[in-house]
This record gives sequence, structure tokens and C-alpha cells, in this order.
Amino acid sequence: MAAAAPPARAAPGPPLRGAGRPLGRAVRLPFTASARGIRKATHAHGAGESGLGKLIELHAVNGAGDVMITVALASTVFFSVPTDEARGRVALYLAVTMAPFTLLAPVIGPLLDRLPHGRRAAMAAAMLTRAVLAIAMSTAVITGGLELYPAALGVLVASKAYGVVRSAVVPRLLPPRFSLVRANSRVTLAGLLATGVAAPIAAGLHLIGPRGPLYGACVIFLCGAMLAFTLPPTVDSAKGERKARLVTVDHGRTGRREKERRPTLRTVGPAVLHGLQANASHRLLSGFLTFFLAFLLREHPIAGQNAAVSLGIVGVAAGAGNAIGTAVGAWLKARGPELIIATMLGIALSTAVVAALLFGGVMMAVLCAVAGFSQALSKLSLDAVIQRDVPEEVRTSAFARSETLLQMSWVVGGAIGIALPLNGVLGMGVAAGIMALGALVAVRGLLTTARRGSPHPRVA
Repeated sequence: MAAAAPPARAAPGPPLRGAGRPLGRAVRLPFTASARGIRKATHAHGAGESGLGKLIELHAVNGAGDVMITVALASTVFFSVPTDEARGRVALYLAVTMAPFTLLAPVIGPLLDRLPHGRRAAMAAAMLTRAVLAIAMSTAVITGGLELYPAALGVLVASKAYGVVRSAVVPRLLPPRFSLVRANSRVTLAGLLATGVAAPIAAGLHLIGPRGPLYGACVIFLCGAMLAFTLPPTVDSAKGERKARLVTVDHGRTGRREKERRPTLRTVGPAVLHGLQANASHRLLSGFLTFFLAFLLREHPIAGQNAAVSLGIVGVAAGAGNAIGTAVGAWLKARGPELIIATMLGIALSTAVVAALLFGGVMMAVLCAVAGFSQALSKLSLDAVIQRDVPEEVRTSAFARSETLLQMSWVVGGAIGIALPLNGVLGMGVAAGIMALGALVAVRGLLTTARRGSPHPRVA
């Protein structure tokens, strides 16, 4: 029998076709590997199963979009005009945006309390609103028209509304044996990292054209709007929740009997109120330093540096301090939050006093780093106190109210920074005074509650 003929071999394809697939894989590898690494980090320790990982990713998108708009506004309102005119523009920006926000901010919390079943939609709406307003501002950044300011107000309100809802959502997405302070540390750190990555990209887009960062922000916020609806349905659950109020209404003196005593922030323990007072002073300091140093360093840069580099030095210092404080908060979890808050007040006060006595570029950078560190760690400790002392049925509402109060404190600090003369020693003295006031109001109460202990079990 004749031997069977060997099977015919397929004709070899073009040499580039075979080489194209490995080349494509090589090009995609850094991006896919980075995406897998990010997903692994955000979904670790049960965060993927509970839905916290998706919230972490959403907050990173939020941070990237916000910094794009910040770069576009800073280049238009601050850097593109002489110092005197820039000061007037920023004052106008505060008057047109921040002042109305102080009136709207107290409404945000109660309004969002009425939307417990629509939190995903509320976050998506906040993202979509900023996407639309970014496009609306794309013409104003060229002309410098007054329409820029109401659009910026809308962006600010939408951003803070997202922040309030996000704070209310976190308790619904906690993995098993996961403290709220640890969860908030992860969420906050993701936002900081995304901001650090997006800031140079925004600066590069601005070099192409002033509208570039706004177009980038629009794309990012549209992605965020879609990502908001991927959160678990438990986000929209309002089971067991009730509203919290900052003041206690006592009808005993009027002879009226209250059928049911509603839990409030005062009735759940003094640690929450003292923690809010301390954090308000940190936010006052943050807003003050942001605006005061922006103008001071533009007029009087650090020795041997220009204004842009000087602002970059203090900005990086503040960001690094914030990131380190967030990381330390994740490590400390909820260990002695009252003592941590009191300690942060003391550290920030001492640094501000030294900065006033030894004023210089180094001390300004050190103060910004310490302010960022103390603010981050103090806020995470406040979250731990709220988790421990506020009943679950009012906890989400308490987060909404506390976020609104802290934002209003930042606005007041910014207004002080705008109004103050550009004298470095005077500015550092005012910074020390802000922290001294916070220490005077809050430290004694914090130490007292720490000594007495909490009537509620501490959260690991």
C-alpha cells in the first residue's frame, strides 16, 4: 500500500501579521496590568464583594475631574492677570460662589436626607451636572466673562453634594470587620492619588489650550455618572435610618410632653460635637492657608524661586501631608480617636506658632504639610467617633450634616485669607490664632470624654 501523503501545510501569512499580535499585547500590557493592579487594590479585604471597591473607584474619578476644573479656573482667575487684579478676581469669585454656597450648604444635608432611595442617582446627577457646566465654562475661560462665576458656583455645589452623599453611602458598603475610619481612609486616599495623577495631565491639556482641562473634566464626569449606577442596590436602602439634628429641642419647660425623643448629635455624646469643633478649626486653617499663601507667594516668592515654583512647593507639601495622614489613619483604625483629635490640634497649633516666630519658606512648607496631615487624621478620627457614638439609624444623616459644617468652615477661612494684608508674620500669627481658638474650645472636652470612656463599644 502506498504511503499516505503528508498533510498540506497552510501557506505562511504575511510576516507582519504574526508579529503584530505580540506587539499589540506588549503595547496593551502596561495598561491592562495597571488596571488589574488598581482593581486588586481597591477590591481587597472584601471591598469588592461589599461594593466599597466601586465607591473607591468612583471617588478617584471624582477627584480627577475636580482637579481638571480647578486647573482651568486657577489659570483663568489667578495666573493669567497681575497680582492686584487677581486678588480682585478671586475676591469676586468668593463673593459670587462661596457666599451663596454658605446659604445653600445648610440646605444640602436636609435635601439629601429626603433622597435616601436615590443616592446612586444623586451621585450620577452631581457628576453629570459638572460635566455640563465644564462645557459651559469652556467659553468663559477664554473671554473671562462673568458667566464663569455662576457656573463655578454650580460646580462647587454639585461637588459638595456628591461629597455629602458619598459620606452617607460608606456605612452601607462596609465589608465584614471593616471599620468606617479604615473605609474612609481608602476612599480618601484613592481621591488623593487620582488628583496627583490628573493634575499634571490637566496642566498638559492647558498648554494645548485653556479649554483642554474642561473638556477632559467633561469626559471624566460622564464616565463617573455611568460608574455611579454600578454601585450595589444597598446604597439606595434607607432601612433603619432617621434624620439627625445639630441641636436638641426640649419641650419640657413649656409643659409639652414629647412622645418620642429623636436622637440628635447632642444626645449621642459630647465627643461628636467636640470632634466637629476641632475639625472646623482645621478646615478654617486649610481655607485660610489656601488663599493667603496663594497671594503671598505670588507677590513674595520663596527665596531663589519664582511664584509658580513657590506655590508648587507648598502645594506638594500640603498634599503629601494629607496623604500621609490618610495612610496613618488607616493604620491607626479607631484607636483613641478623641486623643488623636486633641493631639492633632496641639501639633498644628505648635507648628503655626513656630512658623510665626521663624517665618520663612521652609516653615511655610512645614506648616502646610502639618496642616494637611493633621486635618486628614483628625477627620478620619471624627469619622470613627461618629461611627462609635451615633446610632446607625441616624449615622448617615450625621455624616451629611458634619460635611456641610466643615465645608462652611473652609469658606470662612478662605474669606479671612483674602481679606488679610500680605504680611507673612501676620498671616502665620492668624493661623496660630485659629488653631488656638479650636484648642480652647475643643481640647478640654475631648480629653474629658477620653478619660471617661465611651458608653458605646469601640469599633475595631
